[in-house]
Amino acid sequence: MCNGSNKENSECLAEILETILSLQQVRNESCDDNTCSRPFLGPSNNIICFNTRPLNLYSCCNNVLWRIPFTLNGTSSTSTVFRIENLDDECATFRVLATNPDTTSMFPYVATEDFFTIRLSCIGALKCLGDTNVTGV
Repeated sequence: MCNGSNKENSECLAEILETILSLQQVRNESCDDNTCSRPFLGPSNNIICFNTRPLNLYSCCNNVLWRIPFTLNGTSSTSTVFRIENLDDECATFRVLATNPDTTSMFPYVATEDFFTIRLSCIGALKCLGDTNVTGV
C-alpha cells in the first residue's frame, strides 16, 4: 500500500479504466467508422473490430511493472499484460493475458482463466498497449 492518500490518482485511473471497459463491451458488426470518436477499439481499415485494449500496470510505491502468475494449457508462467474485466468502486478486476503460442497469429495475446482484483490506490500508473482481438473473452 502506498503512503498517503492516492485519491486523485485513483479517480483518474477509474475514469480511464471505465472508458476502456466501455469500449471493450461494444460489439460492432462494422469497422467502417473512420473518426476519432469511433465507438470501438482497433483500426478502422480492418474488418475485425478489436475487443481488448491490453494494459501494463505499475505499482504505486515504486513503479515496478506488475507480474502476475497464470497457468495456460498446463504450463505456468507470469505475465505483465492484462485486460480490465470489471470496475467496482475502488477496485478493478483484471484478466491475465498470455503471449499467444501461435506465432503465425496476428494477435499477440490469448486469454487465460486467471483473474485478480486490485485496489486502484495500489496502481501508480498504467500503460495502454495496442488494441487487439483476444478470443475467449
